Amino acid sequence: MPLFRKKPLSTISYDSKTQEPAVRRSICTGEMTVGFIDKATGKFHDLMMVDHQGLADFCRQVGAEEIRTIY
Repeated sequence: MPLFRKKPLSTISYDSKTQEPAVRRSICTGEMTVGFIDKATGKFHDLMMVDHQGLADFCRQVGAEEIRTIY
């Protein structure tokens, strides 16, 4: 039995008709925040800060191969 094991990734549910998954990146620091864009208003709702591995995990959780990037 391994001492440290990874937790299985859970899926993040969202309404694909009204929301779009996206990542917001800082030009200066490279900081990345993932979340959803409201299609009606264009407002970004942050979910969490991530690194490159966290971004790949987020893509798997929402079921998207590529997501929109906002600077």
